[in-house]
Amino acid sequence: MMKIWKTLTFSSIFAISACSSTATKQDDHSIGMKDAFRDSFTIGAAINKAQIYQQEAGTTQVIQKHFNTLTAENEMKWEAMQPREGQFNFDVSDTLVAFSEQNDIFLVGHTLLWHHQTPEWVFQDDKGQPASRDLLLSRLKTHIDTVAGRYKGRIQGWDVVNEALNEDGSWRESPWYKILGEDYIHKAFEFAAAAAPNAELYYNDYNLFKPEKRDGAVKIVKSLQAKGLRIDGIGIQGHYGIGYPDLTQLEDSIKAFSALDVDVMITELDVSVLPFPEAENQGADISIDLALQERLNPYPNGMDAEISKQFSDHYLDLFKLFLKYKSSISRITFWGVNDGQTWRNDWPMKGRTDYPLMFDRNNQAKQVLLDLVEYKKSLAK
Repeated sequence: MMKIWKTLTFSSIFAISACSSTATKQDDHSIGMKDAFRDSFTIGAAINKAQIYQQEAGTTQVIQKHFNTLTAENEMKWEAMQPREGQFNFDVSDTLVAFSEQNDIFLVGHTLLWHHQTPEWVFQDDKGQPASRDLLLSRLKTHIDTVAGRYKGRIQGWDVVNEALNEDGSWRESPWYKILGEDYIHKAFEFAAAAAPNAELYYNDYNLFKPEKRDGAVKIVKSLQAKGLRIDGIGIQGHYGIGYPDLTQLEDSIKAFSALDVDVMITELDVSVLPFPEAENQGADISIDLALQERLNPYPNGMDAEISKQFSDHYLDLFKLFLKYKSSISRITFWGVNDGQTWRNDWPMKGRTDYPLMFDRNNQAKQVLLDLVEYKKSLAK
């Protein structure tokens, strides 16, 4: 599984220049995150189209220094890969695969099946009516065969199915579910295993620390295993905030998933410093789109000292938990490289200014990064 990649030799280390008030200076010999945590888990980031094409100043050097696994943020979702039936776009994904190979980076494809960012035609017949079961299964197989098959042996892991569950652990009433029923997830993993036999196959979802949703994910894994289908890992999306989630519940989920004999991954890690309009609805439901409210955008010009400390402390608490279960957790992936990129600036309302990642808008490392590295080093003393 993925942990064998920790022994690989990665590309040379690049320096990060002087930082702003929310960051700290690093010299040419400072250690990257991937090296600091090499004996525990791999460290990754989701990158966007401009970053894949190396068009963003300083980002390529940050990636090469700090990350040994990558995920495409949006450019390998269905609407980007096959916007119209039979029309596949591989320019961006080919570039990402080549960059990953050149830098010995473990690449995760995201995602083969999701209810969002999938064109409407996928679920319709030629008359605009709901597609039949046979038609939708044929389209799913063709998409997986074409996309995963193209990168057979070159993409090392796939988020096969993304976000199939409601918050109570029941099946989400997506078009996939309405047309195919519970069987759609089995078919997706069956098709993926055939198209990418050497890649790891994952189920990925948010709010999996919640007991009810955790139980739903456990049922998915067990149902796949009962049918003799391969699933190699569970991705716990880490879209968190200061003081959120309950770390005891998160720990319970890590233990529950590791007991299923699959890898556990923290797949979309970011820690928002902004207040959420409805705390009980935190998560990653991209359908939420609220009007901008000034009171919910309190740091347009930078974090103050107190919120910066809370931010750092929460990340440290999270990594202490992750390190406690390093034998079960194979990967930590941040959902973005820097604060300028993060989707948190526009969700759940557009136009806010958030600071959820390890690097600021100028690609300068924040103090929290060095704090995490120093904590990890202290464990070896």
